[in-house]
Amino acid sequence: MSLRTARRRNDGGDDTWPGFVDALSTLLLVLVFLLSIFALAQFFLGAALSGRDAALERLRDQVAELGQLLNLERQSNADLRDSLGALSANLQTIRSERDDLSNQISGLETALNDARNKLAEAEMQAASRSQDMADLQERYQSTAEDLAQEKELSAAARNRVAELQASLTALRQQLARLEAALDASEQRDKEQQATIVDLGRRLNVALAQKVEELAGFRSEFFGRLREVLGQRSDIRIEGDRFIFQSELLFASGSAALGFEGRTQMRQVAQTLLQITEQIPSDIDWVLRVDGHTDKRPISTAQFSNNWELSAARAISVVQFLISEGVPPQRLVAAGFGEYQPIAQGDSAEDLRRNRRIEMRFTQR
Repeated sequence: MSLRTARRRNDGGDDTWPGFVDALSTLLLVLVFLLSIFALAQFFLGAALSGRDAALERLRDQVAELGQLLNLERQSNADLRDSLGALSANLQTIRSERDDLSNQISGLETALNDARNKLAEAEMQAASRSQDMADLQERYQSTAEDLAQEKELSAAARNRVAELQASLTALRQQLARLEAALDASEQRDKEQQATIVDLGRRLNVALAQKVEELAGFRSEFFGRLREVLGQRSDIRIEGDRFIFQSELLFASGSAALGFEGRTQMRQVAQTLLQITEQIPSDIDWVLRVDGHTDKRPISTAQFSNNWELSAARAISVVQFLISEGVPPQRLVAAGFGEYQPIAQGDSAEDLRRNRRIEMRFTQR
């Protein structure tokens, strides 16, 4: 505070003008301080980021922002100068503007702190760029060493190419010999193929003969079986199948052969054994026993579904035939459940026809 200001205060006069001058002096000091800070920031940024174009560009942007702030402050200072005359005429307006200047000073202090933070961030970025530059130099050194090694490998590779070309020439010669051998082999294959075709034709003829023989034995087997079992409505021949109704062999829901069923199967076994003695050993035949049920569901302690029941009945017949002397390797058991009906209706007669045991005399 100046001596004149102090005297006026001591004299009890109006201190508005000296207060305004003090505020203006404080503002100018802050501006000078900010300019000093900006000058120092530019100095440190110029020293830290020399030679780094990308970082320097960002710092220039920051300096430009600071310059804009300085221009704003200069503009505010000019506004203050213009308002100096008006403040002399209107004391209340001067006091209000003094308060506004105080707020602006607070804003400038905040801007100063922001500038300091940006300066610290810029210094950190400069340190990071220095580390990146060191890493790039190290990579350059490593790349140079790798390049020297690649040059050595290239010389070795040229020698290897020469060796491979010599090997390729030898392989081409060997390939020519192999092609000649392949042509001779193809000629032999054509001759062998003709032989195979002839053998296949002979085999088909022989198989047809065996099938005809087996069909003859099947007809004889079914004929004798019909004579032994007699004319019954619950036993019939359909095509290549000999069909027994399940009621003739098993009780309802059971897979155990009853007395009548064992009697019928014993006659089947005796007839099969007689026919077996006449069948040549080179005919590989089997008697397949198929179990079938109707579509009504079943669920008992022994069988959870019709499939299990049909399979169990077929196995029961096969096991009885084995006990009667039929070779087990000539028997096959299969269960089909309700999935291959011969009658599609829901009547009692249709359901009865679907519950059956079928026997097929066929080749393996």
